Amino acid sequence: MTTSFPVTKTGLRFGLATAFVGCLALALIAGPGRAADDPVLAKVNGTEIKKSDVAMAEEELGPSLAQMDPATKEENVLSFLIDMKIVGKAAEDKKIADGEEFKKRMAFARNRLLMDNLLAQEGKAATTPDAMKKVYEEASKQITGEQEVRARHILVETEDEAKAVKAELDKGADFAELAKKKSKDPGSADGGDLGFFTKEQMVPEFSAVAFALEPGKISDPVKSQFGWHIIKVEEKRSRKAPDFEQVKAQIEQYVTRKAQADYVAKLRAEAKVERMDQPAADAKSDAKPADAAKTDAKPSDSKMAPPAKK
Repeated sequence: MTTSFPVTKTGLRFGLATAFVGCLALALIAGPGRAADDPVLAKVNGTEIKKSDVAMAEEELGPSLAQMDPATKEENVLSFLIDMKIVGKAAEDKKIADGEEFKKRMAFARNRLLMDNLLAQEGKAATTPDAMKKVYEEASKQITGEQEVRARHILVETEDEAKAVKAELDKGADFAELAKKKSKDPGSADGGDLGFFTKEQMVPEFSAVAFALEPGKISDPVKSQFGWHIIKVEEKRSRKAPDFEQVKAQIEQYVTRKAQADYVAKLRAEAKVERMDQPAADAKSDAKPADAAKTDAKPSDSKMAPPAKK
Protein backbone atom coordinates (compact mmCIF):
# COMPACT_ATOMS: atom_id res chain seq x y z
CA MET A 1 0.00 0.00 0.00
CA THR A 2 1.39 3.39 -1.00
CA THR A 3 1.60 5.95 1.79
CA SER A 4 0.67 9.55 0.99
CA PHE A 5 0.79 12.85 2.82
CA PRO A 6 -0.51 16.41 2.39
CA VAL A 7 1.87 19.02 1.03
CA THR A 8 -0.26 22.16 1.03
CA LYS A 9 -3.18 23.69 2.86
CA THR A 10 -5.36 22.84 -0.13
CA GLY A 11 -5.03 19.18 0.76
CA LEU A 12 -3.21 18.12 -2.43
CA ARG A 13 -1.64 14.71 -1.89
CA PHE A 14 1.18 12.93 -3.67
CA GLY A 15 2.28 9.30 -3.18
CA LEU A 16 5.62 8.64 -1.49
CA ALA A 17 6.39 6.24 -4.31
CA THR A 18 6.18 9.13 -6.78
CA ALA A 19 8.27 11.25 -4.46
CA PHE A 20 10.91 8.56 -4.39
CA VAL A 21 11.16 8.33 -8.17
CA GLY A 22 11.01 12.12 -8.52
CA CYS A 23 13.85 12.57 -6.04
CA LEU A 24 15.96 10.04 -7.89
CA ALA A 25 15.24 11.76 -11.18
CA LEU A 26 16.63 15.00 -9.78
CA ALA A 27 19.83 13.26 -8.81
CA LEU A 28 20.36 11.39 -12.08
CA ILE A 29 19.08 13.78 -14.71
CA ALA A 30 19.83 17.27 -13.44
CA GLY A 31 23.47 17.68 -14.31
CA PRO A 32 26.00 20.25 -13.07
CA GLY A 33 26.40 23.76 -14.37
CA ARG A 34 22.87 25.11 -14.08
CA ALA A 35 22.07 28.43 -15.67
CA ALA A 36 22.74 31.68 -13.86
CA ASP A 37 19.02 32.48 -13.88
CA ASP A 38 18.28 29.52 -11.62
CA PRO A 39 17.31 31.23 -8.36
CA VAL A 40 17.14 29.53 -4.99
CA LEU A 41 13.48 29.35 -3.96
CA ALA A 42 13.88 27.77 -0.52
CA LYS A 43 16.38 26.26 1.89
CA VAL A 44 15.68 23.25 4.10
CA ASN A 45 18.21 22.90 6.92
CA GLY A 46 20.70 24.66 4.68
CA THR A 47 19.98 22.56 1.54
CA GLU A 48 18.93 24.67 -1.44
CA ILE A 49 15.87 24.07 -3.60
CA LYS A 50 16.24 25.90 -6.91
CA LYS A 51 13.81 26.80 -9.64
CA SER A 52 15.26 24.04 -11.82
CA ASP A 53 14.44 21.52 -9.08
CA VAL A 54 10.83 22.66 -9.16
CA ALA A 55 10.75 22.37 -12.97
CA MET A 56 12.16 18.83 -12.79
CA ALA A 57 9.63 17.81 -10.17
CA GLU A 58 6.81 19.24 -12.30
CA GLU A 59 7.79 16.83 -15.06
CA GLU A 60 7.60 13.89 -12.66
CA LEU A 61 4.30 14.98 -11.14
CA GLY A 62 2.72 16.24 -14.37
CA PRO A 63 -0.67 14.43 -14.33
CA SER A 64 -1.37 15.61 -10.77
CA LEU A 65 -0.80 19.24 -11.75
CA ALA A 66 -2.52 19.46 -15.12
CA GLN A 67 -5.47 21.58 -13.97
CA MET A 68 -3.47 24.13 -11.95
CA ASP A 69 -2.46 27.61 -13.02
CA PRO A 70 1.34 28.23 -13.13
CA ALA A 71 1.55 30.08 -9.80
CA THR A 72 -0.45 27.46 -7.89
CA LYS A 73 1.50 24.69 -9.57
CA GLU A 74 4.87 26.16 -8.53
CA GLU A 75 3.68 26.71 -4.97
CA ASN A 76 2.41 23.14 -4.63
CA VAL A 77 5.54 21.62 -6.13
CA LEU A 78 7.83 23.75 -3.97
CA SER A 79 5.88 22.73 -0.86
CA PHE A 80 6.15 19.12 -1.97
CA LEU A 81 9.93 19.39 -2.38
CA ILE A 82 10.29 21.00 1.04
CA ASP A 83 8.34 18.15 2.63
CA MET A 84 10.32 15.62 0.62
CA LYS A 85 13.61 17.07 1.92
CA ILE A 86 12.34 17.04 5.50
CA VAL A 87 10.93 13.50 5.35
CA GLY A 88 13.96 12.29 3.41
CA LYS A 89 16.29 13.56 6.13
CA ALA A 90 14.17 11.86 8.79
CA ALA A 91 14.38 8.63 6.79
CA GLU A 92 18.16 8.94 6.62
CA ASP A 93 18.33 9.44 10.39
CA LYS A 94 16.33 6.22 10.84
CA LYS A 95 18.76 4.37 8.51
CA ILE A 96 15.97 3.53 6.06
CA ALA A 97 18.50 3.54 3.23
CA ASP A 98 20.40 0.67 4.86
CA GLY A 99 17.46 -1.72 4.51
CA GLU A 100 17.59 -4.42 1.83
CA GLU A 101 14.10 -3.60 0.54
CA PHE A 102 15.07 0.04 0.06
CA LYS A 103 18.27 -0.94 -1.76
CA LYS A 104 16.31 -3.17 -4.12
CA ARG A 105 13.83 -0.41 -4.88
CA MET A 106 16.65 2.10 -5.35
CA ALA A 107 18.40 -0.21 -7.82
CA PHE A 108 15.15 -0.78 -9.72
CA ALA A 109 14.36 2.94 -9.90
CA ARG A 110 17.91 3.75 -10.99
CA ASN A 111 17.81 1.19 -13.81
CA ARG A 112 14.38 2.40 -14.88
CA LEU A 113 15.55 6.00 -15.08
CA LEU A 114 18.70 5.02 -16.94
CA MET A 115 16.60 3.03 -19.41
CA ASP A 116 14.07 5.83 -19.89
CA ASN A 117 16.76 8.43 -20.48
CA LEU A 118 18.74 6.32 -22.94
CA LEU A 119 15.64 5.35 -24.90
CA ALA A 120 14.55 8.99 -24.95
CA GLN A 121 17.92 9.87 -26.50
CA GLU A 122 17.60 7.09 -29.10
CA GLY A 123 14.08 8.16 -29.98
CA LYS A 124 15.02 11.81 -30.31
CA ALA A 125 18.00 10.99 -32.51
CA ALA A 126 15.78 8.93 -34.83
CA THR A 127 13.13 11.58 -35.45
CA THR A 128 14.99 13.43 -38.16
CA PRO A 129 13.03 15.34 -40.83
CA ASP A 130 14.20 12.84 -43.48
CA ALA A 131 13.10 9.81 -41.45
CA MET A 132 9.69 11.30 -40.77
CA LYS A 133 9.17 12.31 -44.40
CA LYS A 134 10.08 8.78 -45.52
CA VAL A 135 7.47 7.22 -43.22
CA TYR A 136 4.90 9.75 -44.40
CA GLU A 137 5.59 9.03 -48.09
CA GLU A 138 5.38 5.26 -47.61
CA ALA A 139 2.12 5.53 -45.69
CA SER A 140 0.69 7.96 -48.24
CA LYS A 141 1.22 5.44 -51.04
CA GLN A 142 -1.01 2.96 -49.24
CA ILE A 143 -3.79 5.51 -48.87
CA THR A 144 -3.88 7.41 -52.16
CA GLY A 145 -6.43 6.12 -54.67
CA GLU A 146 -8.69 4.26 -52.21
CA GLN A 147 -12.36 5.13 -52.67
CA GLU A 148 -14.20 7.13 -50.01
CA VAL A 149 -17.87 7.89 -49.62
CA ARG A 150 -19.52 10.76 -47.81
CA ALA A 151 -22.97 9.79 -46.58
CA ARG A 152 -25.74 10.63 -44.16
CA HIS A 153 -27.83 8.08 -42.32
CA ILE A 154 -30.88 7.84 -40.12
CA LEU A 155 -30.66 5.14 -37.45
CA VAL A 156 -33.80 3.70 -35.82
CA GLU A 157 -34.52 0.60 -33.76
CA THR A 158 -37.05 -1.32 -35.83
CA GLU A 159 -37.70 -2.18 -39.46
CA ASP A 160 -41.16 -0.64 -39.29
CA GLU A 161 -39.66 2.66 -38.13
CA ALA A 162 -37.14 2.51 -40.97
CA LYS A 163 -39.90 1.88 -43.54
CA ALA A 164 -41.87 4.83 -42.18
CA VAL A 165 -38.82 7.10 -42.47
CA LYS A 166 -38.21 5.91 -46.05
CA ALA A 167 -41.82 6.66 -46.92
CA GLU A 168 -41.45 10.25 -45.66
CA LEU A 169 -38.27 10.68 -47.69
CA ASP A 170 -39.97 9.32 -50.81
CA LYS A 171 -42.62 12.03 -50.35
CA GLY A 172 -39.91 14.72 -50.41
CA ALA A 173 -38.92 15.15 -46.74
CA ASP A 174 -35.51 16.73 -46.17
CA PHE A 175 -33.04 14.00 -45.18
CA ALA A 176 -30.96 16.13 -42.80
CA GLU A 177 -34.00 17.54 -41.00
CA LEU A 178 -35.56 14.10 -40.67
CA ALA A 179 -32.29 12.73 -39.27
CA LYS A 180 -32.33 15.40 -36.55
CA LYS A 181 -35.86 14.41 -35.55
CA LYS A 182 -35.82 10.64 -35.98
CA SER A 183 -32.28 9.26 -35.77
CA LYS A 184 -30.95 7.80 -32.51
CA ASP A 185 -27.34 8.11 -33.70
CA PRO A 186 -25.17 10.62 -31.76
CA GLY A 187 -24.47 12.43 -35.04
CA SER A 188 -28.12 13.19 -35.66
CA ALA A 189 -27.58 16.82 -34.64
CA ASP A 190 -25.46 17.19 -37.80
CA GLY A 191 -28.25 15.83 -39.95
CA GLY A 192 -26.80 12.33 -39.83
CA ASP A 193 -23.64 13.42 -41.66
CA LEU A 194 -20.89 10.78 -41.31
CA GLY A 195 -18.29 12.65 -43.33
CA PHE A 196 -16.00 10.69 -45.65
CA PHE A 197 -15.17 7.07 -44.84
CA THR A 198 -13.66 3.96 -46.42
CA LYS A 199 -15.26 0.53 -46.58
CA GLU A 200 -13.25 -0.78 -43.67
CA GLN A 201 -14.41 2.03 -41.39
CA MET A 202 -18.02 0.87 -41.37
CA VAL A 203 -19.72 -2.42 -40.55
CA PRO A 204 -19.94 -4.61 -43.69
CA GLU A 205 -23.73 -4.36 -44.12
CA PHE A 206 -23.56 -0.57 -44.10
CA SER A 207 -20.52 -0.33 -46.40
CA ALA A 208 -21.95 -2.72 -48.99
CA VAL A 209 -24.99 -0.50 -49.51
CA ALA A 210 -23.25 2.87 -49.18
CA PHE A 211 -20.57 2.07 -51.75
CA ALA A 212 -23.13 0.65 -54.19
CA LEU A 213 -25.32 3.78 -54.15
CA GLU A 214 -24.76 6.66 -56.53
CA PRO A 215 -24.47 10.22 -55.12
CA GLY A 216 -27.88 11.68 -54.30
CA LYS A 217 -29.56 8.27 -53.97
CA ILE A 218 -31.30 6.99 -50.81
CA SER A 219 -31.25 3.36 -49.74
CA ASP A 220 -34.01 1.04 -48.57
CA PRO A 221 -33.80 0.02 -44.88
CA VAL A 222 -30.48 -1.64 -44.01
CA LYS A 223 -30.06 -3.78 -40.89
CA SER A 224 -26.83 -3.85 -38.87
CA GLN A 225 -25.86 -4.71 -35.31
CA PHE A 226 -26.75 -1.14 -34.32
CA GLY A 227 -30.29 -1.12 -35.68
CA TRP A 228 -31.92 -0.10 -38.98
CA HIS A 229 -30.36 2.51 -41.27
CA ILE A 230 -31.58 4.65 -44.12
CA ILE A 231 -28.51 5.84 -46.05
CA LYS A 232 -28.07 8.77 -48.40
CA VAL A 233 -24.82 9.06 -50.36
CA GLU A 234 -23.71 12.66 -50.81
CA GLU A 235 -20.39 12.29 -52.60
CA LYS A 236 -17.70 9.82 -53.74
CA ARG A 237 -14.01 10.48 -54.26
CA SER A 238 -10.59 8.91 -54.42
CA ARG A 239 -9.00 9.20 -51.03
CA LYS A 240 -6.03 11.51 -50.56
CA ALA A 241 -3.38 11.35 -47.88
CA PRO A 242 -3.63 14.06 -45.23
CA ASP A 243 -1.08 16.86 -45.24
CA PHE A 244 2.17 16.07 -43.45
CA GLU A 245 1.53 18.66 -40.76
CA GLN A 246 -1.80 17.03 -39.90
CA VAL A 247 -0.14 13.73 -38.99
CA LYS A 248 3.31 14.95 -37.98
CA ALA A 249 2.75 14.20 -34.28
CA GLN A 250 1.59 10.64 -35.05
CA ILE A 251 4.56 10.03 -37.32
CA GLU A 252 6.99 11.40 -34.74
CA GLN A 253 5.53 9.08 -32.11
CA TYR A 254 5.74 6.10 -34.47
CA VAL A 255 9.36 6.80 -35.48
CA THR A 256 10.34 7.31 -31.84
CA ARG A 257 8.77 4.09 -30.62
CA LYS A 258 10.10 2.03 -33.50
CA ALA A 259 13.62 3.33 -32.96
CA GLN A 260 13.39 2.51 -29.26
CA ALA A 261 12.01 -0.97 -29.90
CA ASP A 262 14.69 -1.69 -32.51
CA TYR A 263 17.40 -0.50 -30.13
CA VAL A 264 16.15 -2.74 -27.32
CA ALA A 265 15.89 -5.69 -29.72
CA LYS A 266 19.50 -5.10 -30.84
CA LEU A 267 20.78 -4.97 -27.26
CA ARG A 268 18.82 -8.07 -26.34
CA ALA A 269 20.21 -9.96 -29.33
CA GLU A 270 23.74 -9.12 -28.17
CA ALA A 271 23.08 -10.02 -24.54
CA LYS A 272 23.25 -13.43 -22.88
CA VAL A 273 19.78 -13.92 -21.42
CA GLU A 274 19.09 -17.03 -19.36
CA ARG A 275 15.50 -17.75 -18.38
CA MET A 276 15.30 -20.09 -15.40
CA ASP A 277 11.49 -20.12 -15.42
CA GLN A 278 11.21 -21.72 -18.89
CA PRO A 279 12.53 -24.81 -20.68
CA ALA A 280 15.73 -24.06 -22.56
CA ALA A 281 14.01 -24.38 -25.96
CA ASP A 282 11.56 -21.60 -25.10
CA ALA A 283 14.01 -19.16 -23.52
CA LYS A 284 15.27 -17.38 -26.62
CA SER A 285 17.37 -14.30 -26.10
CA ASP A 286 16.43 -12.86 -29.51
CA ALA A 287 12.73 -12.48 -28.71
CA LYS A 288 11.20 -9.09 -29.34
CA PRO A 289 10.84 -6.74 -26.38
CA ALA A 290 7.29 -6.27 -25.15
CA ASP A 291 6.85 -2.85 -26.79
CA ALA A 292 8.28 -3.87 -30.15
CA ALA A 293 5.10 -5.55 -31.32
CA LYS A 294 3.29 -2.24 -30.98
CA THR A 295 5.52 -0.62 -33.60
CA ASP A 296 5.52 -3.29 -36.34
CA ALA A 297 2.67 -1.75 -38.33
CA LYS A 298 3.34 1.47 -40.17
CA PRO A 299 1.11 4.49 -39.51
CA SER A 300 -0.74 4.07 -42.78
CA ASP A 301 -4.49 3.61 -42.94
CA SER A 302 -5.23 3.22 -39.24
CA LYS A 303 -2.87 5.96 -38.18
CA MET A 304 -3.63 8.58 -40.79
CA ALA A 305 -7.38 8.14 -41.15
CA PRO A 306 -10.28 9.46 -39.07
CA PRO A 307 -11.51 7.05 -36.37
CA ALA A 308 -13.94 4.30 -37.31
CA LYS A 309 -17.59 5.26 -37.32
CA LYS A 310 -20.68 3.25 -36.55
